[in-house]
Amino acid sequence: MKQRIQTAVIALIVFIPIVIYGNLPFSILIYLLATIGLIELMKMHKIPIVSVPSFLAIGLVWLIILPQTSEAFMWFNKTQFIMIFVMLLLSYTVLVKNKFTFDDTGFILLAALYVGTGFLFFHETRLENGLAPIFYVLLVVWATDTGAYFSGRSFGKRKLWPQISPNKTIEGAIGGILLAMVVGVIYHLIFPMSYTIGIIIIVSILVSIFGQIGDLVESAFKRHYDVKDSGNLLPGHGGILDRFDSLLFVFPMLHFIYFF
Repeated sequence: MKQRIQTAVIALIVFIPIVIYGNLPFSILIYLLATIGLIELMKMHKIPIVSVPSFLAIGLVWLIILPQTSEAFMWFNKTQFIMIFVMLLLSYTVLVKNKFTFDDTGFILLAALYVGTGFLFFHETRLENGLAPIFYVLLVVWATDTGAYFSGRSFGKRKLWPQISPNKTIEGAIGGILLAMVVGVIYHLIFPMSYTIGIIIIVSILVSIFGQIGDLVESAFKRHYDVKDSGNLLPGHGGILDRFDSLLFVFPMLHFIYFF
């Protein structure tokens, strides 16, 4: 626990000022986090980091995070670029005589879309909507984790999904939702957003639910690949995906419902 707290404090000291400052440092941070997260997934799948597929995957993630207004999309849009990457990866399966397979291609494309889309909307939220929505999401997600942890320890009896995450309980999940709802409302009262209390309550519940789904998805990855953590960059916390798995689901969801 002591190591987890020390790592969290150091990470927040680095992370929060960059988020507050925004601009180029924040963009660099987003690209760095996305790259590390993708590398963690490729290591799970045992794809060599120094390889053509890895370089193509990293390039695809960077492309996904790029704003649509970028000059890179002067001739092709994102969908067309993704199809170019698909054709390059499939062509590579032929060049290496199926040592890199169709299944590997599917994994890389899904991994790049999963990581790239999550960090794309994280990036866009900060650059286009400012700090208020970013801290709303962060606090509600952190409240979910805190509420789930303490509720699970105090009242947890019924397992939520033991085959995927044996320590999570239904009581913990409910506790996470309740604390997320309370924190979301308190944040709105202090830093009012252009929504009613009712909408904030509903959205806070959705953020908590989708954050927990994102957490379970990451747990499913790790269970499938038989690893404890996605990486070891953050002692006591695991890797980047272990820390950002909830946000990779929450930020796209909030954009899809036009909350931002």
